Amino acid sequence: MKLRPLQLILVSLLFCTACTKRKECSLLPDVELKAGDVVLRCGNGVTGRVVRYADGGSAYSHVGIVVDSAGVTMIVHAVPDEHDFQGDVDRVKMDYPDMFFSSIRTNNGRVLRSADSVAAAKAASAAYDIYRRRVLFDHDYDIRDTTKMYCSELVEFVYRKASGVSITENRRRSVNLPAIEYDDVIFPSDFIESGRLRTIVTF
Repeated sequence: MKLRPLQLILVSLLFCTACTKRKECSLLPDVELKAGDVVLRCGNGVTGRVVRYADGGSAYSHVGIVVDSAGVTMIVHAVPDEHDFQGDVDRVKMDYPDMFFSSIRTNNGRVLRSADSVAAAKAASAAYDIYRRRVLFDHDYDIRDTTKMYCSELVEFVYRKASGVSITENRRRSVNLPAIEYDDVIFPSDFIESGRLRTIVTF
């Protein structure tokens, strides 16, 4: 049975309310992450379910990029509703890989890598600069406005800045759900379909 969008949201709300509290652990396997790696995860919340539905049933709802922060491997990503302190806002943030892939936040993950290591390093550096500028999350999902960014927009933007080409090969789609309409949206699955990235590991 295929649920309609509104039914999906209601079922997701019910499921999230009924789920039991789980012990937190990292789902990330023993893999060496490199600066510029594109990382994907499946969000456990309602937003993640809606994104995956809009993305044609994709296994992933969120994407980030691996960066080097003073010799420490971190992940920069634009995300709503993951505040680090009281009064925090939805913004581009930086997390340890084990936190990004925490069982509290995700059910699975994937690591993609560019064959162009120079562009990857430059993209990672650009992402770190965006994090340091505390760029806000783009709730309008407007790829034309780079003063705010959503997760896929961030990764696409830094790779285009680094290499001059689209890492998603210019894939764009429209979203038409009840009370949710956006144009030219980049989805997590667009990175998987790109010939410019190869999968390192799925879990």
